[in-house]
Amino acid sequence: MIKQKVIAITGPSSSGKTKLAIETAKALNGEIISVDSRQIYKELDIGSAKPALEEREGIVHHLIDVVNVTDEYTAADFCDAASYIINDIIRRGKMPILAGGTGLYFRILLQDFDLPRVAPDKKLREELEQKTSTELYDMLLSLDYDAAQKIHFNNKVKIIRALEVCKTLGIPMSRARKKKESKYQTLWVGLNSQNRDFLYDRINNRVEIMFEKGLMKEAENLFNKYGKNKILMSTIGYQEIFPYLNGDITFETAKELLKKNTRRYAKRQISWFKSNEDVHWFDIEKESFEKILDFIIGKQI
Repeated sequence: MIKQKVIAITGPSSSGKTKLAIETAKALNGEIISVDSRQIYKELDIGSAKPALEEREGIVHHLIDVVNVTDEYTAADFCDAASYIINDIIRRGKMPILAGGTGLYFRILLQDFDLPRVAPDKKLREELEQKTSTELYDMLLSLDYDAAQKIHFNNKVKIIRALEVCKTLGIPMSRARKKKESKYQTLWVGLNSQNRDFLYDRINNRVEIMFEKGLMKEAENLFNKYGKNKILMSTIGYQEIFPYLNGDITFETAKELLKKNTRRYAKRQISWFKSNEDVHWFDIEKESFEKILDFIIGKQI
């Protein structure tokens, strides 16, 4: 079987994935597929670091602003949509470039990982929503210890989904996952920095810019419109602002909390992507985007 060629650009928050993807698309007549579990949602603009239209420099971006904040959207939904888009891009003689930081999305689409197809159970979810994150995490530990190790104990959305799969299938989600052979020939490119302080400074600076662009107003409008929506309350960039809007913490505390949570998320992203031995890593402090781009182009010749 001839495998379709794709380029995957991964790495932690603030490492420059969007910029590199755009330059790669320019050089190779490509289109970009966002691999981000929050940029998929409409209205989550500043908080998800969604590239504005002018920042996209005329390059087509797929799977941004696809569903409403109130909609259900699973990793399996992403896989189905991205697969269709990849086929269409290749059919039109262009190069698919996948860029983002959601490791699970990358894994089920491009690697050997397949998720069980389990439809949402509204009644079960409503029942689980009444429990605290700690209670839910303890439940998952007892039902599927392996799956629990890969989910943050405060991520209620992912914990509830894992419990939903376990309870629906009657077996641990980790056992229900199947191995599959990837149908893609993927060039993996990873952006990171050995100097963690360098990366963290970039993250802190991005957060400052987000607030300058109007993150607080965006979050306030979203919470006024949707209330304590589960997507908002589980998304870094919005969940930190709700306590401020509620009068529980100061503005500066909310900002510092957002920086801290983003740094922690970046650390988890690095751990996830480092497990993929096919990734060609580049140090963004030491290596220019021109050098990285030359490497990518060279691999396509």
